[in-house]
Amino acid sequence: MGTFTETVDVVATEQGVPVQLSWRGALYTVAPHPLCWYERRPWWSQETRLPPGAGVGIVDTQIWRLVLQTEDSAERFTLDVAHYRPGGRWRTIKIYDAVDHPLAEASEWEHSDA
Repeated sequence: MGTFTETVDVVATEQGVPVQLSWRGALYTVAPHPLCWYERRPWWSQETRLPPGAGVGIVDTQIWRLVLQTEDSAERFTLDVAHYRPGGRWRTIKIYDAVDHPLAEASEWEHSDA
């Protein structure tokens, strides 16, 4: 399968926790307690030198696993998004539970029972 990635707009708390996500013309509410972790980027192959103090967002990427639901639907699905800092960009990277979801027509989407 290919990589799935699209830009999304995220509203986050002052602490940086996502609470709303706008994607493909729909507004989603994020369920409480989203999961967050960091993944090491291959910075050594992308950057030749890092100035002191410039590692945030270059060495590690912040990943969030969000359970999303629209206001008018009881259906939920799970989406992983990457928060690229320091620029503040958010991008989708993986969708779960999408087999019966109306957005599941994209063949690049990865499905997991996890």
